[in-house]
Amino acid sequence: MICLYPGSFDPVTNGHMDIILRASALFDEVIVAVMVNANKHGTFSIAQRVEMLKTACSGISNVRVIEFAGLTAELARKMDARVLIRGVRGASDVENEMMMARANRVLMPQLETLLLPASPEHETISSSLVREIAGFGGDISAFVPECVLKDIRKGYNKSGN
Repeated sequence: MICLYPGSFDPVTNGHMDIILRASALFDEVIVAVMVNANKHGTFSIAQRVEMLKTACSGISNVRVIEFAGLTAELARKMDARVLIRGVRGASDVENEMMMARANRVLMPQLETLLLPASPEHETISSSLVREIAGFGGDISAFVPECVLKDIRKGYNKSGN
């Protein structure tokens, strides 16, 4: 079975990687989709995010990274995915994801959403937290995959930690 893990991944974090690894153990194929949102201007370009994710996922044989502009349900239909994976850190994430799951079920009734609770060590990690710390030159090494740490630092023109 194919599952879809859509998101902005701006940048990819250890929390994202935890969800990807856990999903890869549950499904035959995990498609990680960097979604294009014309209303958001990310810190990293779509191409940079895709490359960082490809690097971070390179050792996971059943994970494929793509980019997509459009509705998540449209992509799921195109990829023949019947399950959406979403990571949740707390009650507000659950509320937001439930609203999205309901909308996606209207658009594609056979699409199920599976909410995976964040592992305790990743509950507080978010891309926005990483961006804030990196923007001030702080050490983000505990929050992002080591293999993309240099790329993220370069995006902020920071050196050192």
